[in-house]
Formats: sequence, C-alpha cells, structure tokens
Amino acid sequence: MSFTADRLILFGATGDLAQRMLLPSLCALHGDGLLPADLRIVCTARSDHDDESYRVFARAALETHLPADRRPAMEDFLARLFYQQLDATRREGYRELAARTERGADGKAGGLAIFLSTAPSLFEPTIAGLANAGLTQGNVRIGLEKPLGTDLASSREINDAVAAAFPESRIFRIDHYLGKETVQNLLALRFANILFEPVWNANYIEHVQITVAETVGLESRVAYYDDSGALRDMVQNHMLQLLALVCMEPPTSFDATAVRDEKVKVLRALRKVDASETVIGQYRAGALDGSAVPGYDQELGKESDTETFVAIKALVDNWRWKGVPFYLRTGKRLPERVTEIVVQFRDVPFSIFGARGATTEPNRLVIGIQPEENIELALMAKVPGLDREGIRLRRVALDIAMRDAFSGHQRRIAYERLLLDLLEGDQTLFVRRDEVEAQWEWIDGIRAAWADASRAPRPYPAGTWGPSAAIALAERDGVSWHDD
Repeated sequence: MSFTADRLILFGATGDLAQRMLLPSLCALHGDGLLPADLRIVCTARSDHDDESYRVFARAALETHLPADRRPAMEDFLARLFYQQLDATRREGYRELAARTERGADGKAGGLAIFLSTAPSLFEPTIAGLANAGLTQGNVRIGLEKPLGTDLASSREINDAVAAAFPESRIFRIDHYLGKETVQNLLALRFANILFEPVWNANYIEHVQITVAETVGLESRVAYYDDSGALRDMVQNHMLQLLALVCMEPPTSFDATAVRDEKVKVLRALRKVDASETVIGQYRAGALDGSAVPGYDQELGKESDTETFVAIKALVDNWRWKGVPFYLRTGKRLPERVTEIVVQFRDVPFSIFGARGATTEPNRLVIGIQPEENIELALMAKVPGLDREGIRLRRVALDIAMRDAFSGHQRRIAYERLLLDLLEGDQTLFVRRDEVEAQWEWIDGIRAAWADASRAPRPYPAGTWGPSAAIALAERDGVSWHDD
C-alpha cells in the first residue's frame, strides 16, 4: 500500500552527512512547501542533546551549509525537529525513541520513514532495536546510506538483516549520485530524444570514459577511507551506477521495477576484469592550486597499501556493447574536481572532404555531472572562408549549461529528491538488492585479481592525473583521457 510518511526518524543526526546534506535538504524542501504539512522529524544520535539544544545545533549547520536565499522558513523548519538521545547498540533506548515518534492525542494513523546515516556495523543492532520496539511494523519504510558492506559476503549479511524486518518494497538503498539532476537527465537524453538511441551502440560508439576526480585528500574520513580505498568507495557504487545508466536497454516505463531491471542486466553482463586491465595508485606529497599538500601516508600518519586512485578498462558482454571499452577513472588529490561521462563516437566511414585537404574528427558527447551540470556535443563544421587553399573543418561544441537552460528553476541538493522520494515511497532512484550484489561480485573479482597478482599502488604526485600507467592503459588502445 502506498503512503506518504508523516514521521521521519533520522539516525546519525549529529554526523557530518546530516549537517552538510540531510538537514539542509529537509529545510529547503520545507521552505518550498514540499514536505508533508504534519511531518514530524525525530533526530537521534549518541550525543547529549534535548530538543532545544539540538535545534541550536541544527541552526548552526543550516547557516553554514544552506544558502541564505533558501533559509527564509528556517525557524518554522526547526520547530519540526525533536531529539532523542540513543546508543544504537543498546536495545532499551528504542522504547523511548518509539514514544517520541508516536503521533499526538488525535490518534491519526500515518506512515513512518527511517533514515540510517550510521556506520554499517550499526545497521544490524539498529534494525533489531527498531523491531523490538515495534518500529518496523505497519506503514514503515527504511532508507540506508552507503556503504552497504565491504564485499559481497558482508553486503549479503546486511541485506539479510534488513530483509528480516522489511520487505524489499520498503527498503530504499541510497546512492546520492542518482539524485543529481544531470544523472537523471541521462535517462531523458537517451530515451526522450530519437536522435541518440539509434546510434547508442557498438556500431557507432568507439569507447566511453567515466571520470570521478576529487581534489581533496582524507579530510574527516581517515578511518573509513583507509579500510575502503577508491575501488570500494567510488567504483562499487557511484561509477557502476553511472555505467549502468549509460548502458541499459530502454525500460518499458519510467518506474522503479522497469528501470532497475534494466540496470541489473548491465551489471551482470560486466566481464571479469584481469589485473592487467587496471591501474592503482596512491598520492604522494605535491601541489594543488599552488599550495603544497601532504602525501596519503603523511595524512594517515602511517604507511598503507590502500589505493587512492584506480583506473579500469571494463567491457559489457551483450549485443549492444560488445567490444566497446569503458574506461573508468577515479582518485583523490587530482588536478580538478570533476565528474563526467564522455561518449566517443566513431569517425565517419568515408570523408568526402579528404581530397580537399580537410580532416574530420569523431563526434563526442560530454555529460558533466559536477561541479557544473552541462551537456556538450562536439560536431564538425566548416571554417568560414573562400576555401581557395582547400576546405578547413573544425570541431565545434553545442554546449548546454543546465543552469542557463533552466535559469528559472532552483538548483537542488541531490538529497532533496531522495529524501522526498523516501517520504513518498518512490524507489526509482534507489538501488535494489540484486544491483548491490551484482556490483559487489564484480568488485570482489577485481580485488581477487589484485591479490593474485600481488598488485600494490603506484605512487603519483598530488595535483597530477594519477600514475603514468593509467595513461598507458588507455593509450595502448589509441585512446586519450579527456582532461581538457
């Protein structure tokens, strides 16, 4: 039965994600009148707060992370917030949480949404505590923030624990990249325009690049990141979701089941990767924007073999994509912060301009996801002139900046869409269990290949595009990374 939640329990309510994303997103939705009018938000964490002190805490987070023009209704939003201190590992505290979550004396029957923004090790005790307190019964759904395990086995353990209390239709596994407008626009680009889909296959596309580059180092994620590394932190979730959206067949409709059915087919079609088709690296001291930055081991305070960079040549073994390489690249302390998808088309089979001294270049589609959301299509055009010395052709870009194209629309935080969908029960932009497990199976195969080959990260200076071997990985196929 479909329902809109009138109560939200926010676990990890004093954490970094809550301060930077969750509270600002909820406040922005409130300001736009998009939250249910009677929504009550019960925030919980181990920190010692009462309602009023937590509202002071939340106000500071909003003033830091939410633009001023989106704060007009901040005080009204803060009145929605209530706080219940809870040690998630101690079952007795959940009864008090349940009491704070109940509706008022009107006895109105509504729905409950639960958002877990906690360490994965707390998922099982949290769900057990919720079940013991009766908070998993009736109109209840749960949202789970990544990471969902560290490998296939641990992911299954978490999924089994969640499934013991919630059916799949009530489980919302979050990958915040799916809340980004340009990621959603990828579906519109492919399936709302007849221009692209006929050529969206191996006959016309030479290769695809997906880059997720970060300029930051460890920041506040020291313990988590050293246990995870770039492969599990970025490739397993964000990058494989982007790849699935690029590669999926047209779904029968834009609903959760149809979209996710097509994505999981792609993930299951990924060919097992050999260690020779990957490059791993770890940044050393270098310079970014003219400032010296320390190396990974210096930031960590000890030596480590955790990769901060990974490049992979992936292949999707199905009819549409047979033989088309997908080059995935992600890393920390790279020269710029950018997430983009580059679709490189094949060149024309025969150029009628060659006899006139002109050369052609293949068309290229660049989908920018962050920091700027834009779509750029590179086409060949004739350079103006009388052509007495021969025809000149040049590649020119049709550039659509989303901010300019939709200037009258508010640019939203990705979590706004995801939190609203959680409250209303739309699973389309959330990840299904079989997707997660297909992703982990592929990732575990790569890690096993590294172990068999005794692969260790190659050093690269901070402020560069990773180890030189990553350039060679693409160049041996005649491909250059899109770094401009």
